[in-house]
Amino acid sequence: QAQLVESGGGLVQAGGSLRLSCADSRRTFIRYTMGWFRQAPGKEREFVAAISWNGGSTYYADSVKGRFTISRDNAKPMVYLQMNSLKPEDTAVYYCASDPRPAHAMGSTPRLVDFWGQGTRVTVSS
Repeated sequence: QAQLVESGGGLVQAGGSLRLSCADSRRTFIRYTMGWFRQAPGKEREFVAAISWNGGSTYYADSVKGRFTISRDNAKPMVYLQMNSLKPEDTAVYYCASDPRPAHAMGSTPRLVDFWGQGTRVTVSS
């Protein structure tokens, strides 16, 4: 079966940077929208960023816009989330996700996203 595998999480100080990676290990989602969600302790899962299959369109939550950048390399295939200027409120488990719909749909109707990775934990200390 298809599998999404996240990596790159860890502990970082506020103001620092971290890059998350997501491997489409069976090359199933090359023509799919890819994205990232996160879930902080005691909170519901929230949309972070999405990218269209060819990388032509990107979407970001207001809370991360200007600090995070999503990208993808369909030759590997891999999806990345570059996180800069990290804040303690960015602490969460980050999940890679895939969706056959256009990229804007991932953020607008996240409850319809069916393909998820297992998550990688990011902790930002103050």
